[in-house]
Amino acid sequence: MKRAHIIVLALVSATAAWAADKLPAPDKFLFWTPAEQAVGYRNIEKIFPVRTVSRGVSGVPGAKRELPRAGGGFDVAYDYQNKHWNTDAFMKENRVSGLLVVKDGRIVLERYGLGRKAGDRWTSFSVGKSVTSTLVGAAIADGHIKSLDAQVTTFLPELKGSAYDGVTVRDLITMRSGVKWNEDYADPKSDVNSFYGKPIVDYMKKLPRAHPPGTHFNYDTGETNLAGVLVARAVHKHLADYLSERIWSKIGAEQDAAWMIDRGGDELGGCCISMTLRDTARFGLFFMEGGHGVLPKDWVAQASSKQTPSDFAGLGYGYFWWIHDDGTYEALGIFGQSIFIAPKEKLVIVTNSAWPEADAVPRYAVHDAYVAAVRKALR
Repeated sequence: MKRAHIIVLALVSATAAWAADKLPAPDKFLFWTPAEQAVGYRNIEKIFPVRTVSRGVSGVPGAKRELPRAGGGFDVAYDYQNKHWNTDAFMKENRVSGLLVVKDGRIVLERYGLGRKAGDRWTSFSVGKSVTSTLVGAAIADGHIKSLDAQVTTFLPELKGSAYDGVTVRDLITMRSGVKWNEDYADPKSDVNSFYGKPIVDYMKKLPRAHPPGTHFNYDTGETNLAGVLVARAVHKHLADYLSERIWSKIGAEQDAAWMIDRGGDELGGCCISMTLRDTARFGLFFMEGGHGVLPKDWVAQASSKQTPSDFAGLGYGYFWWIHDDGTYEALGIFGQSIFIAPKEKLVIVTNSAWPEADAVPRYAVHDAYVAAVRKALR
């Protein structure tokens, strides 16, 4: 091969490698291509403003919680939709970047895809909602919020005179404020596609009322961001700092997390905490185990119980957690993020993905079939 050809091929190869790692544009966050997702979701802190969630207090890291590995090479084999499946097939079908199964505190399966490594963080999307509601519980335990019956406007007085008059913290964290909101990810003009990056209180106070408070479930990411601002106001700390102080420094995290912030400097309480796969599982274990004294004694039981019917797949809704009829519950995020918890089985399954669509019922079904197969195999 001639030297000129070698140089050209080398340049083409280098250009391709650069393109594969090129950071996607932030203004198309919910509409990134699959290639952009694979890079962007693990590099959020390089694309958006974030605040660090330290795994230590005053710069001193806490002891890492070890997650020992169970013996044997665990996998599952099952039939679904007239096809034979295993873990590789599931990961390929649902574009899974990270899959972790923890049983009795031990890792029985850990796999990565889409170019991700074990030390890479991945954005949570709406899995972050369940973290935010857990911080509401911590703020109640710490005496910063009197109870779930406290008025939202007590902490966010600039909402007085808006549709949030008469809305309680309980209404907020069960998606029953009654305030009108459009969560259609496919509609570029919907609220969920319009509010990103804008000061959340300013945006939410302009919304009209659709139902009386506490009477109607409506999934509302803006409202979960509002819950995050409420906690920050109540505790007089940035939400990331409070998460670090009360939870992240106590779960034995192996890395700091990163929480996306809006233009007003507030963390997005309904989205976008970048965490490693194992640290996401450590949060799931912390919650499943009752909160290690950080939360009110009955908080986990109430948060993981059906507080209201939802409008999705027959699931109930707790305190920013999705509730299954069999006593299991789940934190869910668009594009295929999940923390599935089966407390009676002492089982936590974490899935990070990059689905081509934000919400895809067939992909949820593929995920649920895999989870069912894992549960059956581990019984």
